[in-house]
Amino acid sequence: MKPDKVLSMIGMAARAGNAASGEFSTEKAVKGGKAYLVVLAKDASQNTKKHFSDMCAYRETPYFEYADKKQLGNCIGKEYRASLAVTDEHLAGAIIKRLMEMEQLNNGGN
Repeated sequence: MKPDKVLSMIGMAARAGNAASGEFSTEKAVKGGKAYLVVLAKDASQNTKKHFSDMCAYRETPYFEYADKKQLGNCIGKEYRASLAVTDEHLAGAIIKRLMEMEQLNNGGN
């Protein structure tokens, strides 16, 4: 399996202490203005997705759905995580750039 650059960068953010994971911590980071990026697992519940997408839209925080709960948790050294926030502006920018590139490749291939 090819290494996933996005998950690697998220793991790097977590190891540097620049990630908040879990619904409560992610919400606290967004509401506190510390989140520069929110990543939600694609297999998170519809209620969770709506809650975070609405909150991020209101606070103008970039929001992406990526990977699944197990992959998201594993990349930060936890078991399962439905949501996480990246709290470092530069790392968040690099992750967003990579996610946008992947989105363009996926949309361009259709």
